[in-house]
Amino acid sequence: MENQTTNNKSVMTKDIFRKTFWRSFPLQGAFCYDRMQNLGFAFGIAPALKKMYPEGEEARAALKRHLAIFNTTPAVVTFITGAVIAMEEQFKAARERGEIPDEESINAVKTALMGPLAGIGDSFFWGTLRIIGAGIGCSIAAKGSVLGAILFLLIYNIPNFFVRYKGLEIGYKSGVSFLESMTKGGAVAVLTETAKILGLTVVGSMCASMISFSTSLVITVGGAEVVLQDIFDGIITGFLPLSLTFIIYKLLQKGFKTTTLLWGIILVGVLGSVTGIL
Repeated sequence: MENQTTNNKSVMTKDIFRKTFWRSFPLQGAFCYDRMQNLGFAFGIAPALKKMYPEGEEARAALKRHLAIFNTTPAVVTFITGAVIAMEEQFKAARERGEIPDEESINAVKTALMGPLAGIGDSFFWGTLRIIGAGIGCSIAAKGSVLGAILFLLIYNIPNFFVRYKGLEIGYKSGVSFLESMTKGGAVAVLTETAKILGLTVVGSMCASMISFSTSLVITVGGAEVVLQDIFDGIITGFLPLSLTFIIYKLLQKGFKTTTLLWGIILVGVLGSVTGIL
């Protein structure tokens, strides 16, 4: 692990790389609405700063720089961590040459990177992998197999671990230039849009295959019995599950709590079963 911007020793030894990697996981362990993930980020970068600045006062000053507000998708934070460690090395080298580097430039880079990376991370990890993993895992778990829970964890966490590891490596070696080239080349926009489409496709499939909602209500029209479920199926397959999904989505948008909606679904289900409507 050698930073190409430095000519001599690199702070990113195997030991520091390993510590920084594992410390990226509790990023939100001290989350607050004032500065969000700032403490988690400072905790993750602390081993590199302590090695870079053996004097306690210098290390404290460096850590204080990284207590500014910070927020991004946890799975991609190592891209920023690696880039910041490389910039800290450049910052220290400039001071040793007698120059006066701009301290705010480091936080400016963090601010510039955390938004675009959060967009990619949210699209892939929250909007795609989590949904795919939950869909596959729940469908298997519903059959009574513990493999469903295991698959959910593997589908989400294998890419999570890989991206964190490679992100720290790429962020430190290439840093800002790598991310800038992806943004200018349009790769970020394409990846984000692809992830959104895939996530929506999976959600749509889950509505049809995993939500069981039908009615047994039969009405009499002109002496003939009409099964309402047949009418709904004639409109579109899975019409009622899709309608229920949109209703819940709209209620969530209006600020209803998830626990309230869950109790509401249970109540409607019980009443529907008792009355014979569902």
